Amino acid sequence: MKRFSDFAREKPFEGDKIPMADVLNREITVLGYKKRPSKQKEGKNYITLQIEIEGKRRIIFTGSDVLISQVEEYKDELPFVTVIKKINNFYSFT
Repeated sequence: MKRFSDFAREKPFEGDKIPMADVLNREITVLGYKKRPSKQKEGKNYITLQIEIEGKRRIIFTGSDVLISQVEEYKDELPFVTVIKKINNFYSFT
């Protein structure tokens, strides 16, 4: 008999959900992401990031177009270590 977890396409992320403010200017490891259509802003997307910070897995959400673009461009490099900084009015991996 097969186990659902053996063939499920999407694995759930682990860890508590935390606000973006808790990770700004701190070193994190981005382990994975999921991109979905936003329910709050029609025609926009958001990402769920699976991260590790201080040895603990956490989950953050963002609709930042810059972060979405960066994580999609460098998805083949996952996992990677980065710092999320707020530059003017947007977030960016540095």
